[in-house]
Amino acid sequence: MTLRTEERLATPAPELDLARMLERRRGVRLSIRGRNVTLRGLSAPRSGVLGLLTLLGPGLIAATAGDDAGGIATYSQVGAKYGYDLLWVLLIVTITLAAIQEMAARLGAATGRGLLDLVREHFGIGWTLLMVVVVLVANGGVIVTEFAGIAAASELFGISRYIAVPLCALVMWYSVSRGSYAAVEKVFLVMTLAFFAYPASVVLGHPDWGAVLHGTFVPTLSRESGYLPMLVALIGTTVTPYMQLFQQSSVVEKGVARRHYGEERTDAYLGAIISNLIAACIIIAAAATLRVAGITEVQTAQDAAAALEPAAGKAAQALFAIGLLGASILAAGVLPLATAYSVSEAFGFRKGVNLDFRRAPFFLTIFSVLIFVGAAVALLPGIPLFQLLIGIQVLNGVLLPSELVFIMLLINNRRVVGDLRNGLGNNIVGWGSLGLVSTAVGALLLNQVFGFMG
Repeated sequence: MTLRTEERLATPAPELDLARMLERRRGVRLSIRGRNVTLRGLSAPRSGVLGLLTLLGPGLIAATAGDDAGGIATYSQVGAKYGYDLLWVLLIVTITLAAIQEMAARLGAATGRGLLDLVREHFGIGWTLLMVVVVLVANGGVIVTEFAGIAAASELFGISRYIAVPLCALVMWYSVSRGSYAAVEKVFLVMTLAFFAYPASVVLGHPDWGAVLHGTFVPTLSRESGYLPMLVALIGTTVTPYMQLFQQSSVVEKGVARRHYGEERTDAYLGAIISNLIAACIIIAAAATLRVAGITEVQTAQDAAAALEPAAGKAAQALFAIGLLGASILAAGVLPLATAYSVSEAFGFRKGVNLDFRRAPFFLTIFSVLIFVGAAVALLPGIPLFQLLIGIQVLNGVLLPSELVFIMLLINNRRVVGDLRNGLGNNIVGWGSLGLVSTAVGALLLNQVFGFMG
């Protein structure tokens, strides 16, 4: 977007929230560095392809985060073990993801506040504490899987995990705590482009397109013992709880004005579609290569990398390692940061990358603990890395309904969002998605209980 006016102000830290409120209400964009605030008046949005590219932001980042280490492990296992039979679940979850991410973005634009902040105000401290536990458990588990992904990728390059994981943890902690994470994030976003090799692998792998279409549009159920856990894992890795927190917080941080919200809606929808197209390609590539070769259990990163061989040949392992490393490092930096923002927000503590330990001790302590504990757990000897990745996605699926309930209640409250509340179509998709996820989780839990009882 082009600039019409620019004014630099020296703004005391306590007044930054007021400045962000003015940004949302007056349609200007803030650039905050330390105590300096740059106000920029925005021109009308660009049109055409260039305009489309400028829309891609929090929605795309939040959704494609599901294609990280845990996502790759889960999607590869789904394709290897069940072929194309679970593609219909991914189709439904794509609609669910698009709707939920759009609601989270709309909540941020309408209120200028994060989800846990709204939960505390409208539902009380008890429910807020429950959400804090959910966020810490869900995000803490995913952070461990990201460092597990770093460990797996480094070993594909012949580098010991005991060197790569601590080094990456230190670099990420220093970069974020020193306020220079934006540049690092851009570098690793570029690295994740390696996963776009999966669409090429699908074409070169010559899948049975009739079976692909059947698996996409004809639901298939199974009594096999691993089917329900894998179904819940597929949901959990595609609609991960932290995605909504990141989406809403990013919209708030950008200071999106209510009248400019349409761009965020487009971003949320495009992000969900692009992310899940890549996920579908990973499943199809694994089904067309691993399953055909008789590999039905993805035990290692080398197994998952084999799905890229039709497109990359002998370079498949290196290509997979680069993409896995980039995606894991990116998510392992973003997740602790998003979690620290949410937990600090829930209790009203000061937060911000531009603050030091003296001014935001709680925020930076939470961030630091998540980074270093996640790295330490991933280095414990004897942990089956890929099984851990999939198990955490099952946990995310189990915890997801508790977050969706609050999003649906808040987005339908006129006093909270005004004229941006849900319409009939959004409510059908939203409540239907909550019912679908809850049913799958309930069936899984009952299955585990009866299995335990014999």
